[in-house]
Amino acid sequence: MWDVFLSYSRGDVERIRPLVRALSDGGLRVFTDETGVASFAGISDTIRRELGRSKALLAYYSAAYPEREACQWELTTAYLAGLEEGDPRRRVMVVNPEPSTGHIHPVELRDARHASADDPVALVDDVREHVARLAGPMTIRERGGGQGRHRAPEPHPEFLGRLSELWHVHSALHAHAAPLTVGRSATRTVQIRGMAGIGKTLLAQEYAVRFEAAYPGGVYWLRGQDHGESLRALGLGDRQALVRHFDSGGEPFLWIVDAVAPERTPLRTIAAMAAPHPLGYTVFTLRGRAYDALGTPVDLGPLDDAHARELVGGDMALAEAVGGHPLALSVLRRALQAGHRAPDLYDRLHARGRSLLDTLAGEDITAAVVHDVDTPDAVDVLRCAAALHPLPVTADDVARVLAAVDRVPEIMAGRRAGNGIAELRTRSLLTPATDPGTHRTGTDRWSLHPVTLHAWHQHDPAPARAEALRHAALRTLCGHREAVTLALPGSRREALVSAAPSESERMAAFDIQVELVTRIGVQELAPGTGSLREALSSLKSLIDFTRGTLHTYSIRLEQGSPAGATTVQGLAYALINDTIRPFTTTWHPRLAAYEARRPADVAPLDHELAWPQASEMRTDLAALREPLRRIAERLAEISGADFGMAAAG
Repeated sequence: MWDVFLSYSRGDVERIRPLVRALSDGGLRVFTDETGVASFAGISDTIRRELGRSKALLAYYSAAYPEREACQWELTTAYLAGLEEGDPRRRVMVVNPEPSTGHIHPVELRDARHASADDPVALVDDVREHVARLAGPMTIRERGGGQGRHRAPEPHPEFLGRLSELWHVHSALHAHAAPLTVGRSATRTVQIRGMAGIGKTLLAQEYAVRFEAAYPGGVYWLRGQDHGESLRALGLGDRQALVRHFDSGGEPFLWIVDAVAPERTPLRTIAAMAAPHPLGYTVFTLRGRAYDALGTPVDLGPLDDAHARELVGGDMALAEAVGGHPLALSVLRRALQAGHRAPDLYDRLHARGRSLLDTLAGEDITAAVVHDVDTPDAVDVLRCAAALHPLPVTADDVARVLAAVDRVPEIMAGRRAGNGIAELRTRSLLTPATDPGTHRTGTDRWSLHPVTLHAWHQHDPAPARAEALRHAALRTLCGHREAVTLALPGSRREALVSAAPSESERMAAFDIQVELVTRIGVQELAPGTGSLREALSSLKSLIDFTRGTLHTYSIRLEQGSPAGATTVQGLAYALINDTIRPFTTTWHPRLAAYEARRPADVAPLDHELAWPQASEMRTDLAALREPLRRIAERLAEISGADFGMAAAG
């Protein structure tokens, strides 16, 4: 049996070694995970077993600790073991090397006294005193094993990447338990917010499963849009009967109101759906952001890239195509498991006609994504955002387009643009765009999620209006192109663009250009950073994207003629066959052969960094940057948007 299970981020391994020695020299038996837990695999059998043989978990809670999924699994397990015994801090101790406590979740641990690694003698004494009060090892309960009349839902196999959000929900519900640390009085109400299909219900379900022990009075699940019927289904009668029921039980309970009604429902109506007794803790799930007074918000966005790829078997193109949207990823995941090929799904996802997502799901799931877009201003802003996607949209952009199409003063168009953006933001259909230079979000540039775009293409009630706004956006924001003289990629000869490209060619050039300038071949990969395998995958997916874009706009892939005009067909041919393919055909088999020799106990990235040919491949990768940049510049001449590439050259 271990006295202490030491939980720490792999990046802190050098910092914790003196701590391990001090604890061991102090007579304590310490378990440390020297091999690590595989990413996204939950707790391995070894870790679960050793936690079950340990009296307490000691968390080295650095700023990096909450970012490591294995740490969160370990902490959650020990925390819940203590919670089963009546005190969540009973089986968890915290060493905080940071000057503040805001990174520590849950809030009960933030409010606890933290040991200091700077005073190892006092730390060892504190740990020895704590574990001496524990009679035996912690009990690791199987998930979903709680008793009671109203059981939590079963765990969902597709829940990934939301552990920090689980802690935020729990800390927000229990902030009243640590008023000095939180610095405010707190309600026992949380609202989980986000666009349709982003995983609000799944997060609430997982919270109910994992933290069931915190609510011995039971877990109660109600539907917001038929709240009255859900109450009757509980078999507890009217509100007075509910109060008597919880009075008699006398224990805390969790009250989940899922899928709250649309935003125009008065706040008092929604607030009346909260737990009917002071012992209750309430979780609402809703799309809207108009009810700040309802409870502490936990806003959900898309899954990060790594977890999104995990859901679709590692296919980066599919994960990027749906922007990490959990529902879309789950639909695609099931299609892959049924035997569909990833490239075929990718092509069908971008094909015109009925949505692939609706076809695979067997129902119109895309309609729910844009169901709340029901005012003229919001509809037109969404059309303008779709026309500019994947570039962000601003209120000024929309105002100029509306003024041009509707022939109204720009001040009036600006008012409509502001109203529409506010409505879409309230409905979680626009999010603040991230600045590519600083990676910070602002409040004047807005992004449209790829799944929202996909759904809107399926359900726009007036596609002719959408086409008029798209044309206006191109004319107004990109300008009219005149004939120009260009140098073809890889050739010193020049060719005259004797006629303006078609609308389809402009759009195809624009789409390829946007993908190209954000890829690893154009954005420099610094020595010793990044992953060569990811770089290869990125370039391979760029080939697939280019072919798919030409197919979408009914443009054939053709080799350009040195004496002819520069065309999007010729540039696409140069990109795929003259630039990327020679690199991938050379380096993919070499890297794959080396990867096949990776020992099981060596991380993939560590193995890659030790590859003797890594520096040579990085040199070749860096050499791609100039030809890719030249192609991006030529595409800019067709699309009318240069993204600063010409200035950079």
